Amino acid sequence: MALLEGRGLSMAFGGLLALRGVDIAVEEHQVVGLLGPNGSGKTTLFNILSGLLRPTAGQVWFHGTRMTDLPPWKISRLGIGRTFQIPRPFAHSTVFDNVLVGVTFRPRHRYHCPQDRRRETERLLGIVGLAEKAAANANELSLGERKRLELAMALSTRPTLLLLDELASGLSPKGREEVIRFYARLKERGLTIFAIEHSFRVLAQVADRLLVLDQGTIVADGRPAQVLGSPRVVEAYLGEDDHG
Repeated sequence: MALLEGRGLSMAFGGLLALRGVDIAVEEHQVVGLLGPNGSGKTTLFNILSGLLRPTAGQVWFHGTRMTDLPPWKISRLGIGRTFQIPRPFAHSTVFDNVLVGVTFRPRHRYHCPQDRRRETERLLGIVGLAEKAAANANELSLGERKRLELAMALSTRPTLLLLDELASGLSPKGREEVIRFYARLKERGLTIFAIEHSFRVLAQVADRLLVLDQGTIVADGRPAQVLGSPRVVEAYLGEDDHG
């Protein structure tokens, strides 16, 4: 049984059908990449998987539990963490306090001792490379640092599955290399990752499998070399401007 499974997922916004009977399966400990042009339905799919949208049709299972109608906080309790394309931490709180909130209120693996909560927060900031920024306000961080902060916040709930939305988007080549290392570290820690990325070079280095969405339909599913080697995928879905 797949860790995460969606069957027949459709989503209509008025007369617009954003998803058209999408089937997905994410196996445990895999890194699965999701590619596709703007408007293809990627974020809509993630919003369904994280409980922000209820699909017009179809069902979602996680660890064999049907979660289609669950609110986001219950989905988080099942073990799913999520980041967003545009990170929005608590801007006027410190980096440390942003992560401490998740550590303090997570329903599983709760720490009853304040010192243990602080140590866990410090550990998470170390994982994402923000230990030296712990006392800074979140609104003082660069885009790349805010993305890392949001990753630490997602990790604070102790998820088994991470939905990562364009972790490398908008970053310099050096920043993208750092993101590639983050993917490797997360996988080493036993996490399963389902990731939207615009840069297919990032996913080519980290993904076990790639899915390509176009106009709400899965048009490719396979190993990175197989999917990225398809002229149809490169020309129609990835464009010519992200080869570097």
